[in-house]
Amino acid sequence: MLQVTDLQVSYGAITALSGLSFQIPAGAIVTLIGGNGAGKTTTLRTISGLLRPKAGRIVFDEEDITATPSHRIVARGLGHVPEGRMIFSNLTVAENLAMGAYLLHDTDLVQKNREYVFGVFPRLKERLKQMAGTLSGGEQQMLAIGRALMGSPKFLMLDEPSLGIAPRLISTIFEKIVEINREHGITILLVEQNANLALDVSSYAFVLETGRIAMQGESKHLRTDPRLKATYLGG
Repeated sequence: MLQVTDLQVSYGAITALSGLSFQIPAGAIVTLIGGNGAGKTTTLRTISGLLRPKAGRIVFDEEDITATPSHRIVARGLGHVPEGRMIFSNLTVAENLAMGAYLLHDTDLVQKNREYVFGVFPRLKERLKQMAGTLSGGEQQMLAIGRALMGSPKFLMLDEPSLGIAPRLISTIFEKIVEINREHGITILLVEQNANLALDVSSYAFVLETGRIAMQGESKHLRTDPRLKATYLGG
């Protein structure tokens, strides 16, 4: 469903991605693991059109989107929940969800998506009129994911969904991520600093180091790899 080939991205003189290549099949949960500065967030931002690569190619659902504007990428069915959630704190929960559906012109579909989001995150329905900035960290993450789901994505990228969330809510968020994938068939690319958690919910993993794939394989096998355990799993 997604194929990234020889991607090169730089911030001025600093190279963030150097020849990055990987592919993700439809229906999978795949995770990108790596330390700070490895290029995980840059990868997601480039795929979603927020950054332009110096070289390389991105193909999504059999269409080259390397130079496609972000709003057209969203319209193709690729959603992005950014690091730090980036909700509209001065808008209500309902208004934030409406923003996620701004490209949809079918009111029945918008209502269907809204009910779908409430089914996944019932707490959002309870807080529809509440200002988003007053929600807890976990609730804001639910809202950020819900906002992305409002756009009817086929493919969803999640950047650090556990960041800044109370431990008791992290398991809930990740249970919902698995539910979104299994019950609704949405392919998921997950960036997560908690490597143990990421490997628990994913079927396949890529390990990034300085903008390149250093390791890859089935998540259950990588969990037992001595190099990965020593560097990322606290072993």
